[in-house]
Amino acid sequence: MKKIITTVVLSIASILAFSQTIDTIITTPIYKSYFSYQTHTPLFVSYLLYKGGGDCSRKKMRFTTNGLKQSAKAKDYKNSGYDIGHLANAEDFANNCEKEKLTFYFYNALPQKPKLNRGCWSKIEAQVREESQTDSLLIICGGFQFNSKIGKTSVPASCFKIVKNISTRTVKCYLFPNNDSNTFEEIALSQLLQKISFGNILDKEYKLQ
Repeated sequence: MKKIITTVVLSIASILAFSQTIDTIITTPIYKSYFSYQTHTPLFVSYLLYKGGGDCSRKKMRFTTNGLKQSAKAKDYKNSGYDIGHLANAEDFANNCEKEKLTFYFYNALPQKPKLNRGCWSKIEAQVREESQTDSLLIICGGFQFNSKIGKTSVPASCFKIVKNISTRTVKCYLFPNNDSNTFEEIALSQLLQKISFGNILDKEYKLQ
């Protein structure tokens, strides 16, 4: 597949995010990845969703770097106890197999505990996909507090998801501990933005409030 990475180096000396920096924005046809060379992961990903879902099979799809040298790699995850957790969800784009393939890049994933990735994270993904059947949604999801590593790849202590309904302008925010608890909480947008040091960037760029 032809590489589709388009990078934009941010002009502002780099944006601090719990001592990590957003070094590059990777733009694909379906999402943007705000990527950190230090963590070898995205700090967050944003995308629009309307009528998500479909029948494309993901059985033969595997995560790749797509040529990004600073990316996490499969060997970082091997025997680590962490899943390669999609941010822009594969099933959201399963109505178009080529678009679904675009979700299988490491710059669209974070290390997530299996009970998170396959549990409450997946549950909220399904709820969001259902909401997208009638409304267009802006989805922003990522992680923060990268305090540990698997291989060279940093692991967030917490993950988050912001869902803004384009029509009603209502915003829902979810906070997930990246552990085996399979729990989450719905919190106010203002609270979430205070927890993540790049919250002001999200609010300014995406007009969340």
